[in-house]
Amino acid sequence: MTARGTHTHAGEHAQDAEDLDVDEVLALVNEGSTGDSAVPSPPPRGTPQTSGAPRKPDTDQHRATPWPEARAIAGRAARTGSRRAPVSVVLDSALSLVLAAPLVALSDLPSFDTSAMDGWAVAGPGPWAVREDGVLAGHARSEPLSDGEAVRIATGARVPADATAVIRSEHGRTDDKGRLHAARDLGHGQDIRPRGQECRSGDQLLPGGTLVTPPVLGLAAAAGYDTLTVVPRPRVEVLILGDELLTEGLPREGLIRDALGPMLPSWLRALGAEVTAVRRLGDDEKVLHKAITGSTADLIVTTGGTASGPVDHVHPTLRRIGAELLVDGVKVRPGHPMLLARIKDDQHLVGLPGNPLAAISGLLTLAEPLLRTLSAHPAPEPYELPLQDAVHGHPYDTRLIPVVLRGDCAVPLHYNGPAMLRGIAGADALAVVPPGGARQGQQAELIDLPWAAAGIGVCFT
Repeated sequence: MTARGTHTHAGEHAQDAEDLDVDEVLALVNEGSTGDSAVPSPPPRGTPQTSGAPRKPDTDQHRATPWPEARAIAGRAARTGSRRAPVSVVLDSALSLVLAAPLVALSDLPSFDTSAMDGWAVAGPGPWAVREDGVLAGHARSEPLSDGEAVRIATGARVPADATAVIRSEHGRTDDKGRLHAARDLGHGQDIRPRGQECRSGDQLLPGGTLVTPPVLGLAAAAGYDTLTVVPRPRVEVLILGDELLTEGLPREGLIRDALGPMLPSWLRALGAEVTAVRRLGDDEKVLHKAITGSTADLIVTTGGTASGPVDHVHPTLRRIGAELLVDGVKVRPGHPMLLARIKDDQHLVGLPGNPLAAISGLLTLAEPLLRTLSAHPAPEPYELPLQDAVHGHPYDTRLIPVVLRGDCAVPLHYNGPAMLRGIAGADALAVVPPGGARQGQQAELIDLPWAAAGIGVCFT
């Protein structure tokens, strides 16, 4: 899938034509030239484009927001809206949400004295006479024990009143008279989990703002919860724009397959969103206007139509409805013509470029920080790894490059042009390459992909 309008490739370093000025186009066309030329040859592929400070733009057209600033604006944008009311959800639906209130114990844990092992509950000093009956988990309270008595007991069973310890099965033996003896010294309360050992009713187990993980679900269930009060998932509606897009079959007669329709909903869900609708609108300004003004989603994500071509209707529609443009273009490649707008206090729109990798860049630059704030998720800790190879840089923009993680380094992948998905499909992360490029071994900030695990075994280098 490519953005509407002219699109130019120059080797593996394809760029959005609508993003390029004349000098950049010339630099890409001449990259790798070996003959005599009036135009100086650029540095070899795999080395930074400039050795000094990044080249300043020669025109006023490059007024987009710097990439780090754009992410910060997106992260702050939702905070100005109205507070989102917490919701109560059953435990099975709470995974990956954030607690909107502290998790307080509803009972003592454990709620009664329980056996920590299979064996015998005993009272007083031994040897002990063993009762014929036994005590199993989930059964009613058994009769109290008298000094010198023992009873068979299972792990998790309620310990009889007046029991002083539990002897593990492997640590006890019976004599020919049926009396129980301990094979080693026995301490008072040994292998008994006393009532309230983990917590007492009313204790705060976890603070509000805690991410609900599988262990949190287990703790909540143990503490007596059937539902949890959480921050709701942000509701997202996806609008796929473009008359040239096919939903099935092979590309034909100038039509291309829609790659974003199948990809974006799953990616948004991985970022914690609830995707309420995916709609294909084509290139129709009236239909786009109706779709945006009629949406009740917290976030509307559009694909394509963010530039200034004859069928690029996103900007005119946003102007028509009086939306506030928070970010209008970002100094990042691919994905420069992305945007973030506030439609209402509690509703935003992220406009993604139409090229697939450029759209992913926009998704991680603008949508991810916004969704993270709406979900009350903490920001991931930034981390860096050295690059195994040098990476070509843009003169004054950040580049996002798919990489795989191999040991203690990040390996840049080929097929990283704006319209390409082959590189990102095998990637673990995106490397943030500063203006001017990065040399071999240079530390690069990494943005993890939400499902990736290092060492997946696909490396297009």
